[in-house]
Amino acid sequence: MAAFNRVILMGNLTRDPELRYTPSGLAVAHFGLAVNRRFSSKEGEKKEEVNFFDIEAWDKQAELASEYLNKGSGVFLEGRLKQDRWEDEAGNKRSRVKVVAMTIQFLPKRMDENVVDTEGAVNTGNEPVNEDQMKDGNQRPF
Repeated sequence: MAAFNRVILMGNLTRDPELRYTPSGLAVAHFGLAVNRRFSSKEGEKKEEVNFFDIEAWDKQAELASEYLNKGSGVFLEGRLKQDRWEDEAGNKRSRVKVVAMTIQFLPKRMDENVVDTEGAVNTGNEPVNEDQMKDGNQRPF
């Protein structure tokens, strides 16, 4: 049977990346990511839910994340799910699912200004551009 394991997330870091190195010298960074979802209830009430994810980045991605990202930074990332399993001191079996980042794109720090609604449309918060603003070729509306 074929398998597919891909995750795409856009959100803000909940903590600064923690960079470490394996004994062989390979960089690995860990950080948290908060992903907001805004929607309207059946009654028309605006609601928001937040999901938190543990992210792991390797090699150059880890070093770049550690150098350029910090708590609150916006990212768009693609990765895969990975389940860690272990046994605690009391002998209980434990597990956790995290996202192993394959690509990370850095975004502006305040993601809530560019909200993607549940229909997929992007709300940038900008006013419509007036034609008079476009007449001068040197002026850009953005």
